[in-house]
Order: sequence, then C-alpha cells, then structure tokens
Amino acid sequence: MTSTKKLIGQERRAQLLSWLKEEKKTMTGSDLAEKAGVSRQVIVQDISLLKAKQEPIIATSQGYMYLEQVSEKKKVQRIIACNHSRSQTKEELDCIVDQGVTVKNVIIEHPVYGDLEASIMVSNRQEVKQFIERIKTTNAPYLLQLTDGVHLHTIEADREEQLDAAYQQLNKLGIIINNN
Repeated sequence: MTSTKKLIGQERRAQLLSWLKEEKKTMTGSDLAEKAGVSRQVIVQDISLLKAKQEPIIATSQGYMYLEQVSEKKKVQRIIACNHSRSQTKEELDCIVDQGVTVKNVIIEHPVYGDLEASIMVSNRQEVKQFIERIKTTNAPYLLQLTDGVHLHTIEADREEQLDAAYQQLNKLGIIINNN
C-alpha cells in the first residue's frame, strides 16, 4: 500500500506515529519508507526525532514498535543472569519462548560504556529464527561475545509461573548464573 504522494517532515512523522500505533506487530523501516514514499534512511532519522520527543518507539530485530500497544493486562517481568556460548543462543531463546515468555532485551556490562542494552522482543520460535537469521545475514556479533558469554535478559509473561518455568529450564541447561 504505497502512498501516492511523498509525505513531508512533520506530516510524515505524524503519519509514522499513526501507523505504528495502529499496527499490532512490528513494522520494518523499509515498509514504512514505502508507505511514506521516502527512503529507509529518512525513516531512521524520523524515528530518531520521534524518540527524541519521548515517543515510546523501540527498534527490535523485527522492526519498529510503539510500546503503548502492549496489552492492558498487567505483565510480570524478571531479569535473569545468563552465561553461554554464541552457539547456544538459539537454544536459550527457544527455551524461554517455549514457556510463553517474551525475551525483551539483552544487557551486558561493558568496561568502558557501562550497561549496554539491546531490544530483542522475541515471543515465539519463528521470531527467534528470524532474530538468529538476521544476526547471520548481517554478520553482527552477539553482545555476549563482548563479555565471554555473561549477560542479562529482561523476560516478561502473563504469569509468574511462566517465568519460573523458563528459569528452571535454563538452569537445567546450565545457562543460568546461580547466586551460590
């Protein structure tokens, strides 16, 4: 559904906000660019301007998402400490999403920059597969490679029991860093 005219400046940013608020899933920069009749780079700049105006937009591995579209039902969250190799990333993420849990982000402690956080936002195996494929096709490093595998995830679910189940499964795999 390409726009018939090129959207300009404020009008385009207002329309981007509208599209992101209406959409129930992520939208790629390329899709937004096509709809707005501009380049993907213009969309990246527009999203940066909207974020600077405190609009709750996040960039995920699947595209952009407006955060207020999260359901009104209260979700529970937990931060878990993990340690594993790059090759175990898919197994870790699949283990979590199989319990009905969303992996919101990954956080590492960098020796110079402090805490670095990247949005992941995967909730099912298909999204995990897309995330892993995107890493492979872009040849991007995993953040855990900067910390010899040590990292945190914020995980989210409808019920505490789901978070407990994900934690227990990761612990069985030897991925959880225990407090001992």
